[in-house]
Amino acid sequence: MIRKIFTPLVLASIIACTNTDKNSSDPSKMTLVTLDPGHFHAALVQKSMYPNVDSNVYVYAPEGPDLQLHMDRINAYNTRAEDPTRWAEHVYTGADFFQKMIEEKKGNIVVMAGNNQKKTEYIYNTIDAGMNVLADKPMAINSEGFELLKKAFEKAAEKNVLLYDIMTERFEITTILQREFSQLKDVFGELEKGTPENPAVTKESVHHFYKFVSGNVLQRPAWFMDVTQQGEGIVDVTTHLVDLIQWACFPEQALDYTKDVELITAKRWPTTMTLSQFHAITKQNSFPDYLQKDLSNDTTLNVFCNGEINYKLRGVHAKVLVKWDYKAPEGTGDTHFSIMRGTRANLIIKQGKEENFKPVLYIEPVKKDDATFEEDLTKALATIQAKYPGVALKKLANKWQVVVPAEYDTGHEAHFAQVTENYLKYLSEGKLPHWEVPNMITKYYITTKALDLAKESGK
Repeated sequence: MIRKIFTPLVLASIIACTNTDKNSSDPSKMTLVTLDPGHFHAALVQKSMYPNVDSNVYVYAPEGPDLQLHMDRINAYNTRAEDPTRWAEHVYTGADFFQKMIEEKKGNIVVMAGNNQKKTEYIYNTIDAGMNVLADKPMAINSEGFELLKKAFEKAAEKNVLLYDIMTERFEITTILQREFSQLKDVFGELEKGTPENPAVTKESVHHFYKFVSGNVLQRPAWFMDVTQQGEGIVDVTTHLVDLIQWACFPEQALDYTKDVELITAKRWPTTMTLSQFHAITKQNSFPDYLQKDLSNDTTLNVFCNGEINYKLRGVHAKVLVKWDYKAPEGTGDTHFSIMRGTRANLIIKQGKEENFKPVLYIEPVKKDDATFEEDLTKALATIQAKYPGVALKKLANKWQVVVPAEYDTGHEAHFAQVTENYLKYLSEGKLPHWEVPNMITKYYITTKALDLAKESGK
């Protein structure tokens, strides 16, 4: 059995999470290993149980608050009243935690969601050891990381293991339906090429440092505000937006970043945070030394978490923008805006006050006098309903709202299980879809090169 470190920090959580009826892994199942879980996404992978995954999980991490928060979240899932999980967490907290994980190989799927400063290095060395990796985004936060990530994918092919990142936004129902309608040429037409001023595809998201996760105010690690450890916004959340553009505009097509991508402009800017705001989300009473470089007037922290990228993908003009505010107004939360412009219709996702801050998909004809559009749209709806029964259309003044049954709105946290289930299927098949690896490489090329471009332009 793996050595268990019963420190005061994690003892209570280990006792709560360990299943005493079963303390050895089932060889017929996949087994999870969690590496240094500094981000709450690591716990969300375990918010659900999976039939083909062993209940034992092996955690390798340094002792500290990041580990404690992770264990608390797992314990909350294990002890909740409705559909509790049954994870048994086996924790190693030695200083050599990474080497110990590689040496012991207690599992065959390593989940990485935490500090991004060493993540790409961890990915490469874990792959080199012959272990599969399911990694939270971003897998690379700068150009040096991108080059190492390319080598990690080459090594994965050599070692016959799968490296995959957690793209939860592909499972948001309005995003799915936007993609589905864009494939119906009788409604959408052809995807426009656009211009830098009026891109064919735009995706924007607004996030918040102060937020609720699994019903509680999220406590963030202080390093989350250090862009050398978390990564700037232009290489972090934008990974989701860039991924969705590739996934929606060129479904199941392999992209080549050396031929298909042209960066046009990129910019970055900070969100400011007072010490009291910093304390509210980290529980720390002062700014750590590593954040001193980002302070102005010794009292205000500047976090470069905002970014915009304008680029062309196979000749299609695209724009992604990510913005972080400190806290959402009452009754609101993270928001998403997206538009895909077709020659016959525009597909628009909004999430504002009019939508009660829930994402809603609209279909807007390009020509107001398009006499047959409504008839063609009604016919096309049958194709959508064949895949998604219950989806309907509501006619508004000059557009249609796509009405989605509540059962399809599973929520962001549930998407982590959906990604994991997909990954488990790929593992059982022994391969990823042919387009996934080249498109992951293309995605991280766009984000990391955009960071270089933004810094070079001084924005």
